[in-house]
Amino acid sequence: MSRHSARTTTRSRWVLGALVVGLPLSVLPATAGAQTQTAPAAASGTDRGWHGKPTELPKVPVMTGSGGAVSSVDRDASQVGIDVLARGGNAADAAVATAAALGVTEPYSAGIGGGGFLVYYDAATKTVSTIDGRETAPATYTATTFTNPDGSAMNFNTVVNSGLSVGVPGTPALWDKALRDYGTLSLNAALKPAERLAAQGFVVDQTFADQTAANATRFSMFPETARVFLRDGKAPAVGTVFTNPDMAKAYRTLRTQGTSSLYAGRLGQAIVDEARAPHTTAGTTVPGGQMTMADLRAYRALTRAPIHSEYKGYDVYGMPVPSSGGIAVAEILNLIQAYEDRTGVETSELSDVDYLHRFSEASATAFADRNRYVGDVPGVPVQELISPAFAAERACLFDPTKAQPRPIPFGSPDGSYTSCAPGTETQREPHEGPSTTHLTTADRWGNVASYTLTIESTGGSAITVPGYGFLLNNELTDFNFVSTTPAGVTDPNLPGPGKRPRSSMSPTILLEDGKPFLALGSPGGATIITSVSQTILGYLDRGLPLVDAVAAPRLSSRNGAEGAEPALFSGPVGAGLKALGHNLTEVGEIGAVTAIRSLDAGVFEAAAETVRRGGGSAMVVKPQP
Repeated sequence: MSRHSARTTTRSRWVLGALVVGLPLSVLPATAGAQTQTAPAAASGTDRGWHGKPTELPKVPVMTGSGGAVSSVDRDASQVGIDVLARGGNAADAAVATAAALGVTEPYSAGIGGGGFLVYYDAATKTVSTIDGRETAPATYTATTFTNPDGSAMNFNTVVNSGLSVGVPGTPALWDKALRDYGTLSLNAALKPAERLAAQGFVVDQTFADQTAANATRFSMFPETARVFLRDGKAPAVGTVFTNPDMAKAYRTLRTQGTSSLYAGRLGQAIVDEARAPHTTAGTTVPGGQMTMADLRAYRALTRAPIHSEYKGYDVYGMPVPSSGGIAVAEILNLIQAYEDRTGVETSELSDVDYLHRFSEASATAFADRNRYVGDVPGVPVQELISPAFAAERACLFDPTKAQPRPIPFGSPDGSYTSCAPGTETQREPHEGPSTTHLTTADRWGNVASYTLTIESTGGSAITVPGYGFLLNNELTDFNFVSTTPAGVTDPNLPGPGKRPRSSMSPTILLEDGKPFLALGSPGGATIITSVSQTILGYLDRGLPLVDAVAAPRLSSRNGAEGAEPALFSGPVGAGLKALGHNLTEVGEIGAVTAIRSLDAGVFEAAAETVRRGGGSAMVVKPQP
């Protein structure tokens, strides 16, 4: 797996002309839709709402240096985070500012209307904690909310494009809590760069244009969404400047009035009104939602203890329930270790075919257990699912010469691990959208943030809040519409009042001897778990440089047909896996990892994708020559 060459910068999106830089926000029409115009010539030194002129950094997939680091899928967002670090902000400040900027430049993946999970290492206390900003179901939701009168599941696409799919947003509450618990900036200061970016605009790249085009039909169902994001019913042209003054208004409201404007004020009322009765084009009707202002007032972003496991001397910290990410990543790594113990062959010594065979078997096994046991319910057997003893029992079915039939039966995390008898009960793979975004930050004091945020599907519910320019999530489609568990067994991921849908988001931090070693995460729905695990294994066990571990062709095995990127599917490795009995399906791309490696003496290596999603953006405050 050779190193991919760095891509030339194609997404420098700041509007840098003098006519725009000097334009006060007050003269922009607060209720106007997003606009496009021809991009002006670039110049360095744009003021993003901070005093002074920050140093512009290029868009590259890997950068090494000191002073702090940021890695995201977008150059402008990474630059915002670097500017925060350069001016004395810490990793939490940079994470919130970068995330808010991604809400502008990646509005179909994340934003005010969504939710997410943050894993944070606090250098002062030498501890890892997490914040759960996952969306919640309204108080009126029950296990049958997404079923027809005959008990069958409602049409998935009908629910996606409706108010019924919209959960109570958690992102603003997470931002506020992260700054209060870990940060040094006020919410007012942290959101100012994103407000400026929304007002001044960014240059449309191919990814943004393609995502808009792919959603144009459903965006056209909602007049406000069409007004903000389409141009005569089509995607804005690549190279034009896209501004969103309505979104700038939303950020200005949040930063000056606080999150109470959303959870108990006019902004929240606008969300509730639109979710309950979405405005649609003539002749189009969609189901309304059930969210109320009481649901908004009841929302809390929660501090939760992280999932903690160990892998080859590293402490691995991930997100707990309602995410399945921390549990599944831990089980995959435990299974890889168990396969080594059973066979006596280290992962580092394997051919690419045998390595990915092991990875596929481990991942499918972990997903079998995840689908059966994990959800926002009491009594999830977390410690058993992540225990090496459970993995050792599950590994006894591993055959280095052939793939297990799919779906693999789920195991019994009951604390008694002496049986090697295969299970008999299986489940089908539930649906989970492929969107979302991830960012990673680190500061010069040793704090580290790994943060995944989402609005679920690319484009979320396709419903835009009138006058505020942001899309609402369709996160409640992450619930199972009907039970996927065997008869007589309660499905842990059915909807319920105030319940948080199960997620695969896997923000992860690895410590070595109690100090940050590696932080990473990815978008991609259920493929997040496999992308994060494969990157960790590629870096730790396969000897790949970090940027190569991020860029390596991916396999996503989730206890059904296995998604394989073209470089694997059509090459000799794919042929070898098929010969072992793996059922591969070709997919365009899997995930979009960002990562930061903490080196010695305050030096960081930031890494991002070389190609996926048009390539990511890795930055440090003080790059090495």
